Amino acid sequence: MSENVVHLHKHTNPPAEPAAVDAAPTVLTVVPDAPPARPVPLWVRSGRAVRTAVTHERTRSAGRAVVRHSLYTFNGGRIAARRAWDGRTGSRYERMIRAAEAAGNLEAAEEWEERLQRFRAARHHRRMDLLHSPVDAAKGVAVGAGMSVGVLVALGVVMAISTGQVADVVTPLSATIDFIALLIRIVQIVWGPAITIGPFLALLALWSVGRKQHAAPQWALPANVRSGEGEPITPSIVVKALRDLGVPALARAIKEMGDAGASMLGPITIAGCGVEVDVTLPSGVSTNEVQSKRRKLAENLTRHEHEVFITIPQAARTVRLWIADSGALDEPIGPSPLVTDETMTADYKKGKAPWGQDLRGDAAALSLYQRHLLITGLSNQGKTVALRSLALWLSLDKSVQFLMGDLKGVGDWAMFDGLATTLIQGPTDEHVIQVTEMVEGAVDEMNRRIQAPPGTVFPPLIVLVDEAQVAFMCPAKDEDKRPYGGSKANSRYFMAVRKIHNQGRAVNVLMWQGTQDPTNENLPKLVREGAHTRASLALGTESQARMALGDKAVDGGAAPNLLRPGLDRGTLVVASDGITIPAGQSSITVRTHYIDDDAATAITDRAKAMRDGVTTLHTIKHKEEHDPLADIAAVIGDATRVRTKDVLARLATRNPDAYGEWSFIDLKRVLDDAGAEPYKSDGVMVVSRDRVARALTNRDTDGSTSAE
Repeated sequence: MSENVVHLHKHTNPPAEPAAVDAAPTVLTVVPDAPPARPVPLWVRSGRAVRTAVTHERTRSAGRAVVRHSLYTFNGGRIAARRAWDGRTGSRYERMIRAAEAAGNLEAAEEWEERLQRFRAARHHRRMDLLHSPVDAAKGVAVGAGMSVGVLVALGVVMAISTGQVADVVTPLSATIDFIALLIRIVQIVWGPAITIGPFLALLALWSVGRKQHAAPQWALPANVRSGEGEPITPSIVVKALRDLGVPALARAIKEMGDAGASMLGPITIAGCGVEVDVTLPSGVSTNEVQSKRRKLAENLTRHEHEVFITIPQAARTVRLWIADSGALDEPIGPSPLVTDETMTADYKKGKAPWGQDLRGDAAALSLYQRHLLITGLSNQGKTVALRSLALWLSLDKSVQFLMGDLKGVGDWAMFDGLATTLIQGPTDEHVIQVTEMVEGAVDEMNRRIQAPPGTVFPPLIVLVDEAQVAFMCPAKDEDKRPYGGSKANSRYFMAVRKIHNQGRAVNVLMWQGTQDPTNENLPKLVREGAHTRASLALGTESQARMALGDKAVDGGAAPNLLRPGLDRGTLVVASDGITIPAGQSSITVRTHYIDDDAATAITDRAKAMRDGVTTLHTIKHKEEHDPLADIAAVIGDATRVRTKDVLARLATRNPDAYGEWSFIDLKRVLDDAGAEPYKSDGVMVVSRDRVARALTNRDTDGSTSAE
């Protein structure tokens, strides 16, 4: 018998009518479809929903709010209990004693101990009074009640006499009794609700105390409170910042002091766009431990690193903190008085250049009188503008002369054309040679002034070289193989600068230099240390800061390496006795005024109008070559010997430019070097023809030359 096979897929219904009786039996088989996706279990969907709900920002905010307000109430109770305990006991005095002892202030400790003894004596007196107070109170109540009843009866008698009614005698007493009954009734009515509401009011008071003190973890506080941006600086904030600084000895000392850690602090005073406070560190904590953690201290004070400055005053174990208002240092300081005051003039000797403002917001002015100057910093931080602003002010003193070399050569000093005696602009080796010869010419002028009669007054001569590192790094050499750059004894630029540093100040020949990124190669040590005024913009490392300002300034807190390149453009750290520096500090931070090219040109135009007219040289004219020894032989002629006085006169006539200012010292120097020393004959100094001729012969044989 054949079988009819019907394949039914899962989820399909079988035929509605069965087959005929005599038909072959039908076998039903079920062929399943592809398995459908398994449904997600309910517990998984519930878990995801719970996780989403838990991690949602609203849930987090609600959770933080619950924790915050709960802890406000709890910690508010702790604060209230602490205050009550302090008020009833001498714990406050004991904390102050421990704080004074930890700070090493024994006088303060003794004073607080005396206060504690007075407090204990007064408390003992009050407790003894309480032993007698019940009897005294009972006697007082009895006497008072008797007197009150007597007064009321007397008042009733007066009323009875006035009205003629005997019953009025008790009217005042009856009214008083009724009034007391009314008060009792009011208390009975109010007492129940007061008992019910009282605990809630107490909790509300504790919550308010905790809320004002922000008595909750930082993560639970509102965002505006948690950030603390711009938060006012208070003693408790400073103490907490110091406690959390990561200095174990400091943290332990503050913990022993308790809330009296503020005893370390001096008065918090407003200082410009911030506040200033002196912190006397406890024994065992050094000032450099705090200085080295400037960034962490700033963050603990809710400030950026550049908004906190740490300096060392004269007092031992003391650091001075200057804390800026949040964002205040990013605001401009305003235009220079040189720009706003068109009538301003300068006084080289007695005046001070308006350079900018210090961190307190006070005007920062710099004296330039007989002070060599060095300004350094990273590129594009405002070095040229800061240096130029000083020269602009000094240009308003018509007695000042300028020799200028700009080894950048992009026109930053072009406005001094017609004002400076020499202005060389360019970055090449040829420009370095020209600048070197300009500085050497200043050395000659310095020597001429030194040889002048005592008491001679000379006009100020400012020798200014911007981008001086180009000169120090120059590889060029002269005909005698002497390098123009470098820091050796035969380096022409280096030695010329050193000579001016050594003797120029006394005759008002001053060296000003601006240089980038100081290193021992591009700014030799002897040149750095020869400057009386040293200023630095932002630098990369502490070692560079020491090169720029010296070890003393850096050890005292100067940190140009912590200035922000780009953001703190124009901000200088200055070490100089020519600027007012707070007592006990070795440097001061100055935010300089920005004077753009147009404003600088306007200032130099005013300076030019004050002068008769200056012809500016853009190259150094080389002197005509001459041979002093040969010229001496020529002016002697056929004479056996000639007086030195006559030799000088003949040399001046022969070449006025070369010998017009020669003295006996110059003549003797040339003759001594050649081995033809002048000698006395008949009581006067003379020069021998034979000695000079012999010296010329020996020199020519040796192949040497004395040409200048």
